[in-house]
Amino acid sequence: MDNRADLINEDPRAEIVDLVANELSAIRRQLSEIKAQIEQTQQLVDREQQRNSNLATELRNIQDNLDTVPRQDIRDKYEEALDARFRLATMRGQLEKFEANYERLESTQQILAQVLSALQGVDMLEAGGEEIDAGSRQSSNIIRIVQAQEDERRKLARQIHDGPAQSLTNFILQAEICQRLFDRDPDRAAEELENLKTSASVTFQKVRDFIFDLRPMMLDDLGVASTVRTYAKSFHQKNDIEVNEDIVGEDRRLETHREVLIFRSIQELMVQARDYASPAHIDIKLDLTSDPIRIVVEDDGRGFDPTPIFEAEEGTHLDGRGEALLTLKEKMELIGGKIAIESSETEGTTVRLEIPAGE
Repeated sequence: MDNRADLINEDPRAEIVDLVANELSAIRRQLSEIKAQIEQTQQLVDREQQRNSNLATELRNIQDNLDTVPRQDIRDKYEEALDARFRLATMRGQLEKFEANYERLESTQQILAQVLSALQGVDMLEAGGEEIDAGSRQSSNIIRIVQAQEDERRKLARQIHDGPAQSLTNFILQAEICQRLFDRDPDRAAEELENLKTSASVTFQKVRDFIFDLRPMMLDDLGVASTVRTYAKSFHQKNDIEVNEDIVGEDRRLETHREVLIFRSIQELMVQARDYASPAHIDIKLDLTSDPIRIVVEDDGRGFDPTPIFEAEEGTHLDGRGEALLTLKEKMELIGGKIAIESSETEGTTVRLEIPAGE
């Protein structure tokens, strides 16, 4: 009789609730620690900014009195200024990482709080186990997708910091060198200006690439077909991988969010193939005339076993490619789409997607 009572009172959600609650507590502790780190680092950044401002004033004074200031003093002061700017850039980068981590954890905290509230607000004696499993899976899917988005934002922030942001710092230094050389060594000044122009052109192209990765403007203007063609051409030029695209129904326009999903899915599959399979060729087939929209991305690189992606349970370890494909699979499920993966070590990988065309 007692055993039966224990079975009746046992709440199958109890373990999930405990896990979510414990994770929330851990995240709150991490948020508190990171907030303290942000405040401390911000103070250091402010201090270094003031130091850079003071050094800039000193350098202007030296520039106004070049004939009277000893050469070694000039060299020492410029080295000190370079070191200060490097320290400031490093601290700003550290601050950006702390802030990105804080935003990611804060977003995860909000989602887990909603999940916990939903779990605690459902009467298990009235709800069927199947509904709970479906709700739990959907919550897990949403969390995974949000985390994948945050990982992508963090990756872009790091790329921008290490690329264009660092280049802009170098631009300032090169411009100051040119300014000092104009009167004393015009030929050298012209050479430095040419170097500055070259650096600016390279950085401008990087910025354009970042903008395209974040949101290709031509997607709104010309549609998904033209965007995929442009991306395929750029991908080939940058990675020396032959890309062939076969697109049917180029004139058809879809709802904006569906075009974004189609392009991002193709982009993700191409990037994963490049990073993990080392292919020589990638073939893209896109049929916009059908409903659902059909996409096939095929590569001749190193294959893998896709079984864990479709049988993954909570805690299952997947590599980077597996995690990305699992996230894509969950996105397809959320919009009523489908995904099929065929892969082998010797014959490469083929991914087939079906996305409802909508209105």
